[in-house]
Amino acid sequence: MRIVIAPDSFKECASALEVAEAVALGFRRIFPTAEILLSPMADGGEGTVDALVAATGGSKLYAEVTGPVGEPVQAAYALLGDGETAVVEIAAASGLALVPRDRRDPRYTTSRGTGELIRCALDAGVKRIIVGLGGSGTNDGGAGMAQALGYRLVDEAGEDLPPGGAALSRLSRIDARGKYPRLDHCLLQVACDVVNPLCGPHGASHTYGPQKGASPEAVEQLDAALRHFAAVIEAQLGVAVLDTPGAGAAGGLGAGLIAFTGAQLRPGVDLVAEAIGLSSQIAKADLVVTGEGRLDGQTIHGKTPAGVARIARMHGIPVVAIAGALGKGYETAYEAGISATFSLCRSPMTLDEAIARTLPLLSETAEAVARLWMAGRTTHEA
Repeated sequence: MRIVIAPDSFKECASALEVAEAVALGFRRIFPTAEILLSPMADGGEGTVDALVAATGGSKLYAEVTGPVGEPVQAAYALLGDGETAVVEIAAASGLALVPRDRRDPRYTTSRGTGELIRCALDAGVKRIIVGLGGSGTNDGGAGMAQALGYRLVDEAGEDLPPGGAALSRLSRIDARGKYPRLDHCLLQVACDVVNPLCGPHGASHTYGPQKGASPEAVEQLDAALRHFAAVIEAQLGVAVLDTPGAGAAGGLGAGLIAFTGAQLRPGVDLVAEAIGLSSQIAKADLVVTGEGRLDGQTIHGKTPAGVARIARMHGIPVVAIAGALGKGYETAYEAGISATFSLCRSPMTLDEAIARTLPLLSETAEAVARLWMAGRTTHEA
């Protein structure tokens, strides 16, 4: 019997690898001789580096880069087990969690550190970089990232623009002569699960600006600045990003990555699945187990369990999902190909209790799933 365990992390509770190990423990109590393959997953957001390092036998590296408010931060990136792929998370260098609450104003935060992390990965000689866009604290359209990669963004006086999205309203010229040459020899793929355009009511500033500290006035200012930024990019680089789906992701970093690195935007769970060879693992399985902290109506929109189920459905393999909680609309997971769903909380408990007991509850729930699976197999064989 072969079981593939491919969960996402349970946010603030356990990493994807810890979840997979806890589920495996429960299954081994019932199927001690089964072949159990741990394939920790992610959808491109926070935790992607850890999941891919664990799944591919890669390594996690650290670099000091410019944080979103201009102060140095230690940021992690990954080299995967294939030796040719690196993974960079926006959140590690330019994340909202790195911006003190009393300094949250996306008119001035910068994505420069993300560009510096990309340079570190390029210097490692990789052929591909996967960039996860979740959790950004910036709204500069990737301008800071571009500057770190050798582009000059200058105003009419020929002066370099200062950090932040608001300054983009003064952009006059993009000078690409200093572009980091290794960019031309590396494929960048961006894990992007939103379709927001760069500007407008559904764009970066209006949709994500307020949660990053932007006032209504700042939102309008940033939206206008990004619109001008897109116009200059199209006129001088020949790349149209204004209405590209996903361009508004991560404060416009989607647009910046397309324009300045030639990156491809793809669903995050697909990129991660390809990087770990999940399809070939599932093809030989009898059962797949996935999960996330909360399974609800949003799960089918690019989240890990839905992506895992889609791959399993192609191979005709049943999928069980274990979640910390089953929220409103979780039933839609069945439409995505998940055969059954289970919650960890099988008795009354507070949220704090559930979080504290996440790993043992995962093992207990997995054991229950295994017992049910064994009963079903026994009945079928009889």
